[in-house]
Amino acid sequence: MNTALIEIKNDYAESILQGLVNLKAIRIVKREKVALLKKEKLSTRFAGCLKLTDVEYESMQNQLKEMRSEWERNIY
Repeated sequence: MNTALIEIKNDYAESILQGLVNLKAIRIVKREKVALLKKEKLSTRFAGCLKLTDVEYESMQNQLKEMRSEWERNIY
């Protein structure tokens, strides 16, 4: 699924887009909603999405710590 921002230049173009909406080929997202999504912090937006058990959460945290420590090592 791709997202594109378009500018509607005339009523004919708007009617074509409305036809595509009716065919369920596209969905029109209002500019205000897009602005709200951009302003919302990702940590807030995706908090709790993974629904991990305590064991899975600890494992993921340990893996993240290990990966982050590898970033700081000298590779050359």
